[in-house]
Amino acid sequence: MKLSAYIRLMRFHKPVGILLLWLPTAWALWIANQGHPPIMLTCYFLLGTIFMRAAGCIVNDMADRHIDKHVHRTKMRPVTTGEISLLRAFILLCGLLLSSLYIVLQLPIICLYESFIALFITLLYPFCKRIFQAPQLVLGLAFSMGIPMAYTASGIMFNGTMIILFLLNFAWIVAYDTIYAMADRMDDLRIGVKSTAILFAPYDRLIVFMLQMIAHGLWFFLALRLHYSLGFFLCWGAAIIMLVYQHCLMRFNQERTYLAAFSSNVWYGILMWIGLIIG
Repeated sequence: MKLSAYIRLMRFHKPVGILLLWLPTAWALWIANQGHPPIMLTCYFLLGTIFMRAAGCIVNDMADRHIDKHVHRTKMRPVTTGEISLLRAFILLCGLLLSSLYIVLQLPIICLYESFIALFITLLYPFCKRIFQAPQLVLGLAFSMGIPMAYTASGIMFNGTMIILFLLNFAWIVAYDTIYAMADRMDDLRIGVKSTAILFAPYDRLIVFMLQMIAHGLWFFLALRLHYSLGFFLCWGAAIIMLVYQHCLMRFNQERTYLAAFSSNVWYGILMWIGLIIG
């Protein structure tokens, strides 16, 4: 039972979050290395993604332990129920952060400085839900930090391509996390937690659509800039179907359909990754 609680604390039973954090980093690695990232570098970033996503979940649960118990979807999380004590959660968090530090030390020193920025944003995010109307903007930054780190680790200077990739990823993250927040909107309104789902209403679906179109349009521009082949554009076209599917789900206006729409972003990200691999 205790092992199961730790697995749930780190969300290892829900790999969607790991994939959503990994995919932008994978995109950056493939673009920065012209489709052939070094195997060891890829492994370092994959492990770092797993560790930091788990660490982020623990930070979030520790910060929200008094809030989660009032939200239907989160009321059984291990810290808020007392299944795992705050001290044990903190010890596990330290272990994950030390493991992440070991990985970062295998990379160029500038990556260490970038990782400190990423860690600061990760620690900041849970508290933004109390004071900032759009905490999804902070999450967008946190989930995009793998992009500049991938470029730095690949020995590539920041350039226009990286900036475009960062911007499109930021728009994509704000869009899908708004969908995620729409599932909790009623609970969040009741307890005073802030989100873009509350801020954008009743224009939530329209703004999500606009953000997705910005992200997907920037993908098209990026592909033209990098002279990708037909294979990429076929994946780009298939990804549009995934976006349409998400909006069909959102029309049902139910918690489960919002969560299904959110989770389907993994397939969107995978389609774009495949496009980079074959493009």
